[in-house]
Amino acid sequence: MITAVPIIILLNIGVFLGWFLAEGSSAEFNLMADNFLISWTALAEGRYWTLLTSAFSHNMLWHLFLNMYVLLNFGTILERKLGLLRFLRFYIFAAIISSFSHAFASTYFLSQPDLPALGASGAVSGAIVLFSFLFPKQKLLLLGIIPLPAMFGAFLFIGLDIWGLVSQVGGGGLPIGHGAHLGGAFTGILYFLLFLRKSHR
Repeated sequence: MITAVPIIILLNIGVFLGWFLAEGSSAEFNLMADNFLISWTALAEGRYWTLLTSAFSHNMLWHLFLNMYVLLNFGTILERKLGLLRFLRFYIFAAIISSFSHAFASTYFLSQPDLPALGASGAVSGAIVLFSFLFPKQKLLLLGIIPLPAMFGAFLFIGLDIWGLVSQVGGGGLPIGHGAHLGGAFTGILYFLLFLRKSHR
C-alpha cells in the first residue's frame, strides 16, 4: 500500500544529497540555491516553485533528521486519519503557506527580502498543530521529557515562535524561521476549522 509520509521523507533525503553533492562546485551550488531556497527576492524573480521545493530542502543532517523524525511520528497518524490524498494536499498547502510566511515576515518585519530559508519545519509545524486539534488530550513530550496535553503544547509552540519573531524584529533572537513555523501552524488551525471540525465532533 502506497503511503505519503515515506515518499515525502525520501524526497527530502534526495534533495539533501543534492546539497551534499553540490559542495565544492559553485555552479551546482548555485543551481541548488536558485531552486531550493525561498526568499522574497526569489519570488520577485519569478521562482515561485521555491514555495514548495524549499520545504523539501535541508543542507544540514541534524535539521533533516529532526524534521523527518517528527514528520514520521505525527504525519503517519494524520495520514491514517485523513487518508493519503487529503493528508498530501494538507501537507503541500502547509508547505507553501509556511514558505510564503517566511518570505513575507523576512521582508516586512525584518526588512531582509534576500533572507533565504529551507526546510520542512513549517509544514511539520502544521502537522503537529493539526494533530493537536484532532487529538487535544494526547500527550506531547516537551524537550522529549515533559508530558503536556497536545493542545497546550501546540499553543506553547506557537507562543514561542511569536516571541522568537518579536525578538528578531528587535534585532535579537536565533536564526530560526519563526515566520515559516507560524505560517504552518496557522494552516493547521485553519484546516481543522474549515474542513474537520464538524466531522470530528
